Amino acid sequence: MTAALGAAALSRGLAADFLTLPFANGERPLVKYPQKRPLIRLTTRPPQLETPFSVFNESLLTPNDAFYVRYHLTNSPPKPETLQPDQFRLTVKGKVATPLTLPVEELKTRFENTEVVAVNQCSGNSRGFFTPRVQGGQLGHGAMGCARWRGVRLADVLKAAGLDASAKQVVFNGLDTPFLPATPDFLKAIDVDQALDPELLLAFEQNGEPLPWLNGFPLRLVVPGHYGTYWIKHLHEITVTEAEFKGFFMNPGYRIPDDPCAAIEPGTTPKRTVPISRFNVRSFITSVEAGATLKAGVQTLVRGIAFDDGHGIREVVFSADGGRSWRAAELGKAVDKYAFREWTVAFTPERAGPLTLMAKATNRLGQSQPFEPLWNPSGYMRNCVEPVSVHVA
Repeated sequence: MTAALGAAALSRGLAADFLTLPFANGERPLVKYPQKRPLIRLTTRPPQLETPFSVFNESLLTPNDAFYVRYHLTNSPPKPETLQPDQFRLTVKGKVATPLTLPVEELKTRFENTEVVAVNQCSGNSRGFFTPRVQGGQLGHGAMGCARWRGVRLADVLKAAGLDASAKQVVFNGLDTPFLPATPDFLKAIDVDQALDPELLLAFEQNGEPLPWLNGFPLRLVVPGHYGTYWIKHLHEITVTEAEFKGFFMNPGYRIPDDPCAAIEPGTTPKRTVPISRFNVRSFITSVEAGATLKAGVQTLVRGIAFDDGHGIREVVFSADGGRSWRAAELGKAVDKYAFREWTVAFTPERAGPLTLMAKATNRLGQSQPFEPLWNPSGYMRNCVEPVSVHVA
C-alpha cells in the first residue's frame, strides 16, 4: 500500500479530460487518483474530488472508486505508512474508567461486527448552484455517495471504556493534520447520548472492501443520517469530555441559521446559529441529463434517487411540464432507511419542443422539498427541487 498510495502517487494524478458544471466558473478537470476512477477535481491540496453525476444512475451503491473525497487540512490524506496495521492504533481516553488502545484487528475480533447502508453527503453538496454566490467549494451535485459500511458500534467501544458519570460529549480526531501550527485541527464532537446510539459505527469496510485510502482507511466514523462533516476519516483518537467542546470546526465552523429552514435572506446575518446536523429531504433525476433529446411519442422510463435523514421516503412525485401537473412515481425497495431510494416513472412526450422535468420527495414525517433554494451564508443543506430541462424532437 505504501508504494502504491504514497504522496508521489497523488502528485502524478493527471487530468484525462475536462467538464463544465452548469454554473459560473464551472470548468473542472477529471483526474484519476489512487484507487479512484477519473473524478471531478475541485482542489489539489488537500484533494477534493466530486463524483460525476452519471455514476448515480449506475447503482444505488456508489462504487468505492467513484466515491467523493473531501478533506479540510493541507496534510491530507495522511501518509500510508502511518496507517499500516503495525503502526495504527485507536485510542479512547478522557472521562472513561479504562482508557483503551486498540489495533483495528482487535476492534474486529473483540466487538460484534455490524453493517448499515447509508448516504454520506457533504454539507456543501450543490453549493455552486446558490444565487447569490457563497464562499466555499463550488460543488455540483456529486459530493455524496451511498455505501454499505461495516464496522463495530461506537457505543460498544465506549461502554468497554466505561463512561464517567460526568461525560457530556465525545470528540473525534483523525490523522489528517494542518500544515501550519496555528491552523485548527479538524475535530468534531457529538453529545454522549448520540454517541451511544447503536447505529453509529467505527467502520473499517466500505462496500465489502477495506476503506479506500482517500475515504478514511483504516477506520472512520459513520453517523447515518448526518452530514459528512461528522464522518471523521482515519479516526485514531476518541476523547470523552465533561464540558462542551469548543473547537473551530464546531463553532464558528459548520453552523447554520437557527430556524426550521436553516435559511436567511441573502445579504443578512443570522441572529443565532446551531451546528449543522441531520439531512433534509432530497431527490434527483439521474437517468436523464439536462439538455438531453427525447423522442415525441416514445415512452421514456425516468429513474432517480431520493433520501432523507432516516425517517424514510414516503413518496416521490414527478412532473414533465415544469411543475404544472404531478403524478406519483413508483418507489423501489428500501435497502436501508439511510440509503438512496430508487424511484421510476414512465412518461411519453406528446409533442416536440422544450420540457422541464421535476421530481419532489416527501418523507414519512411530511417533510418535503421547496421549489426555490433556501439561502444561507455557507451554502449548506440545499434541497430544493432540481429541474432538468430537455428537448423533445
